[in-house]
Amino acid sequence: MNKGCEWINVIRCLSTVLMGCCLMIRACMLIRSERGRFKEAAERVRQFKEVKDAFTVLGRYDVVADIEAPDFNTLSNVVLRIGRLAGIVFTETLVEIKTGG
Repeated sequence: MNKGCEWINVIRCLSTVLMGCCLMIRACMLIRSERGRFKEAAERVRQFKEVKDAFTVLGRYDVVADIEAPDFNTLSNVVLRIGRLAGIVFTETLVEIKTGG
């Protein structure tokens, strides 16, 4: 293999690594908890490594979680696991879309 081909392979590897770490799927998860369990729900949700922030709110939902995942499969798994936590009644997940510009 000549040196030109080696460099092309290195560049391909680097671009794959950079794309994998920089292009994250972001979502906002709205969570309704059982009455009086909103603090506990927020604490449990924060334990997921994909959850970048989780905080309690006033309104129809009790907790909002900001989630980042490398792919939709991982995002789906996290959302399903959070939805099955004790004290969680209902969730709605809003996935970010990229708009042109």
